[in-house]
Amino acid sequence: METMVCEGLSKNYGKKTALDNINLRLEEGRIIGLVGPNGSGKTTLIKLASRLLVPSAGSITICGEQPSEVTKALVSYLPDRNYLPEWMNTEQLMTMYGDFFADFDRDKALKMLDSLNIDLTMPMKKMSKGTKDKVQLILTMARNAKLYLLDEPIAGVDPATRDYILDTIINNYSEDATVLISTHLISDVESVLDEVIFLKQGEIFLHRNSDELRAETGMSIDEYFREVFRC
Repeated sequence: METMVCEGLSKNYGKKTALDNINLRLEEGRIIGLVGPNGSGKTTLIKLASRLLVPSAGSITICGEQPSEVTKALVSYLPDRNYLPEWMNTEQLMTMYGDFFADFDRDKALKMLDSLNIDLTMPMKKMSKGTKDKVQLILTMARNAKLYLLDEPIAGVDPATRDYILDTIINNYSEDATVLISTHLISDVESVLDEVIFLKQGEIFLHRNSDELRAETGMSIDEYFREVFRC
């Protein structure tokens, strides 16, 4: 089953074209990397799928539905920066998520938080960046969504935190869901990717199975990316 479908999808900001005639179909049960240089349209595509932006042309559907209140219940979105109230602690954040999202699994969140020995009473403002990133990811992945949109989930974190984040992603999505990871740290996520999408100047340069791409090019995805986007 197709989780996300884009047909002729374009997005303009005034005279600047961020996405240009994107045609894309993402299947369930896949972890997919969305890669490209800065300004290639990665965050714009994710924001369109999460209903934070509207298309300038074309369409995008989530499980056959246009972005709406219906798809809010299907999509779990992790922005590329801290978006949670700094004064809240983790206990309060879980309550907030439970109020907003019917699919939020509090027991799953508690299990992940307990594995990290995170103090549920500590406010976000007193947490380290790595701990904040883990809490945000846990809240995102504790939803039983159909599409997980993760925008730069491992940027700026230490290797141990990076490993934890990738393990959490792999172990906490169901086989009928799709995970789309936007990243510029390709070598760090390559091992978990079933597919990869290269965006170049707002257009899809390629969308391929990861193993097939490596076999055909004789390169890792990271090496091939560097070859394609060599300055």
